[in-house]
Amino acid sequence: MKEPFSVGTTATGPKGQQAHPDAIAHSARLTRKLHRLGDNAWSLVGNGLSNQTFVEGPEGLIVIDTGECIEEMADALAEVRTKTSAPVVACIYTHFHYVGGTQALAVEATDFPIWGHAGIDANLARFGGEISPRSSRGLVHQFGVMLPDEGPDGLVNVGLGNFFRNPGHAPYTPGHIPATHTFDQPTETSLAGLDVRFLPAPSDATDSITIHFPELDLAINNLLWPALFNVFAIRGEEYRDPRILLAGLDELHGLGVEHLAGTHGPPLSGRAEIERRVRDYRDSIQFLWDQTVRGANLGLTLDELIDFVQLPDEFDRHFTTEQYYGVAEHHIKQIYTGLFGWFDEDEARLFPTPAPERAQRLIAGFGGIDAVRKKVDEALEADDYRWALELGSWLVRSERNAAGRSDAGAPEDRQRLAAALRGVAYSCRSANLRNWCLTRALELTGDISLERFRQHRFRADALAGPIADSVALLRVILVPERATRMDQSLTVRFDDGTSAGLHIRNCVAVPSAGDDDGLLIDTSREVWTRVLGGKLSLAQAIDDGSVETSTPQAVRSFFGCFDLSTFGD
Repeated sequence: MKEPFSVGTTATGPKGQQAHPDAIAHSARLTRKLHRLGDNAWSLVGNGLSNQTFVEGPEGLIVIDTGECIEEMADALAEVRTKTSAPVVACIYTHFHYVGGTQALAVEATDFPIWGHAGIDANLARFGGEISPRSSRGLVHQFGVMLPDEGPDGLVNVGLGNFFRNPGHAPYTPGHIPATHTFDQPTETSLAGLDVRFLPAPSDATDSITIHFPELDLAINNLLWPALFNVFAIRGEEYRDPRILLAGLDELHGLGVEHLAGTHGPPLSGRAEIERRVRDYRDSIQFLWDQTVRGANLGLTLDELIDFVQLPDEFDRHFTTEQYYGVAEHHIKQIYTGLFGWFDEDEARLFPTPAPERAQRLIAGFGGIDAVRKKVDEALEADDYRWALELGSWLVRSERNAAGRSDAGAPEDRQRLAAALRGVAYSCRSANLRNWCLTRALELTGDISLERFRQHRFRADALAGPIADSVALLRVILVPERATRMDQSLTVRFDDGTSAGLHIRNCVAVPSAGDDDGLLIDTSREVWTRVLGGKLSLAQAIDDGSVETSTPQAVRSFFGCFDLSTFGD
């Protein structure tokens, strides 16, 4: 088995970080620099997690991607102004991840078209509501948001950039402007006096596009990254089907351009070099898919597949196909489960013993907790981090914590598991794995807490859409044990004339337009947003009259079925 981490291969970064030397060296590729592409285009790398690209035509400047906040885009605009004074006349989004700084362009331009895929708005909305805690926690882990700035556990980079958010851009003011021109099929238009082709090319987002400027021999894409493509995102994402990605890469390869800029990483120039890199990149993805399918057809389980499918050394020749972001063995598992689901024909997975009972039985089978502790210590001494992780997890997950999760364990055992995680983190090239492991290690040792990312918090931006949607969101925080035998409907009537309802029955909360025969409350959007956002308790709102109802006790009992602190007494 080719390990994704190299035991004994650790270097020290400029701020004292302990990491694989290649991971430290990778940061240099992501350093801030305004790259020139021919005579009429620039790509700014290192300003944030993503690049901002600028294309100048006879009629002005086209801005491609606006980063994650107004400050990021304003910084990029100031940088390109050292090269051109052409007025901003258009904006293009490559996909929904980096559309948050567009309002910064309004300083220079008051009316300009914004082009993007028709799926952008829906993708922006789906991450702010029902799955917000899990998505946020995954993001914190993957991008090392809570890692220190220096020392052994200090952040090195995040694989696609040197940081998730540039510290110099705080307070990260949101400034998204929706696209004014959308499409979901290949589209051609003229912008700034240049012919432009938009080619839908799903990548890590379903709304990704490739942008082609034929006259400039230039393409901008979200397919070729400065690392092996991430079929599996450790933060948690929907399945990214490699077969769809391959179609976009083949299309990109067929353009045969002289200059290629990306959403991430340094741009490339030279037709032959670009064709070679795109070809090798797509071949690495096909290899993972083909060989995973081959192994699955042979009857291999997930654990057997990670040994069976090994990326050939050919893909270690260039950083674009090296594992600086995710790791191949995780991608293999994701491809398998994306095709066949969680059951891999391993009998033990049919009805596994639930945690923490399973951990308790394993510990007993090994001769007790002291015997397992000894085995963990021996594995750590031998740098056998796979075994140390597995054994250490038994010790930590053999008891439930106060929140009901199998994540307790004695302090000394949490230290053991943290040591195994650090062993992986310090010796792997993958930024995702290093950041995830170190974040978990710091949580195990009590240096950081992620509890706020395990609670459903309704952020203001998640409540900015139709107010009825926020009522429907409550269904995912219903506590079934509190709703046993309840059959009750409630209507929330807002001061703008809209209303929304929920009907609790069969231990589910079913969204509705409202029910005249059920409970009724009247309130304003502002008050409702404050209650959901944790700024005002429901009891206080009822007492001060900002939430009006003729049945206060029944209303409080109804909302008491939900897991939100502001709904309690």
